[in-house]
Amino acid sequence: MDKSEARTAKEARLASLYEEYYDKIARYIYVHIGNRIEAEDLAGDVFLKALKSLDKFEQRDVPMQAWLYKIAHNLVVDHLRKAQKHRTTPLEDVEIESGENPVESAEKSIDLAMVEKAMENLSNAQREVVRLRFFSGLSSKEVGQLLGKSDGAVREMQRAAIESLRVLLAVNRNNG
Repeated sequence: MDKSEARTAKEARLASLYEEYYDKIARYIYVHIGNRIEAEDLAGDVFLKALKSLDKFEQRDVPMQAWLYKIAHNLVVDHLRKAQKHRTTPLEDVEIESGENPVESAEKSIDLAMVEKAMENLSNAQREVVRLRFFSGLSSKEVGQLLGKSDGAVREMQRAAIESLRVLLAVNRNNG
């Protein structure tokens, strides 16, 4: 296969991954930065950066989707470095689903904030597994490929993380 055929094959693979992974990567970024619009923009940037660097990508032990998550991670780190320490959300950016009860919406936000606070007590690896599995919607096998761990190791980290979160959230509820 010559260089142009290899490039065309990589472009086709990247296009199919865009269809399959754009939403997952956007959710992954959103969990880290907390802004849906910026997360979607950064997810688009992930694929643009990948397209520009496609000639450098060689699939060895790491699948292309793992490479995309690595790009996403690096963009998140850059974004967070540039962001202010204290972020605020303009009132017009607060979304309430039509027909949704504002009290229920507020309670969901409080619950999510409690989970985010509890996640700070997990190891970095456990936090990453939870984010990839539950917020990005990846399978344990896909998470294992991304993190260089076995499917079973990912499931065990997930189990331990969930158990820790249950304990932490129960303590928070009893103290609150």
